[in-house]
Amino acid sequence: MMTTPRSRLLPPALWAILILCVLPELVLQGADFGLWGSPHWRSLVYGWAGFWPGLLHDWRPNYPGQAWAMFVTYGFVHGGVVHLGVNMISLVSLGRAVVDRLGQSGFAVLYAISLLGGGLGFGLLTNTTIPMVGASGALFGLAGAVIVWALIDRSEAHQTLWPVIRAVIWLVAMNVILWVATGGQLAWQTHLGGFVAGAVAGFWLDRRAGDAAVQR
Repeated sequence: MMTTPRSRLLPPALWAILILCVLPELVLQGADFGLWGSPHWRSLVYGWAGFWPGLLHDWRPNYPGQAWAMFVTYGFVHGGVVHLGVNMISLVSLGRAVVDRLGQSGFAVLYAISLLGGGLGFGLLTNTTIPMVGASGALFGLAGAVIVWALIDRSEAHQTLWPVIRAVIWLVAMNVILWVATGGQLAWQTHLGGFVAGAVAGFWLDRRAGDAAVQR
């Protein structure tokens, strides 16, 4: 009987995020193609779960507490199969590194903080009335944490920081290219907010885990 190496298995925490992101898009895809429901489902879901900056001001919510709930719900709704696919590939890649470093509970905390940070960045910096959806705020938070850890590890080992700097340059360049390619429709504010929140939380969680290990 063959067994799968542990390193190849997705941790339950990653599976949970994957399922929560994939299922809504699968349902909406079926509705888009007339397999069930109505093609209007997507606009309804965006209306109820997307991040609407106007709700932070004087817009009327669809339900009580929507202005708060949208800081979480926006991250589990996507703008189509391509949007979902790119984000889920990034989730698996970055998520493994985070779980290896912090464990599943640490991953969950970091993901939540990054998700909230992405929403906060969008709410503070955007001037659009278009809703924002997608997991990229949380994913940029994971990237921020991984970059901070690389910076710490390489500094402590007295290694060159160029690979870390190059990664940051690549992230900035990717955002600029995507912003131009999408005609300015990229939610870079979400990416920035998630990245900053994830970097700060990643540093704190890493130090906390290190202190706990020393006490043991």
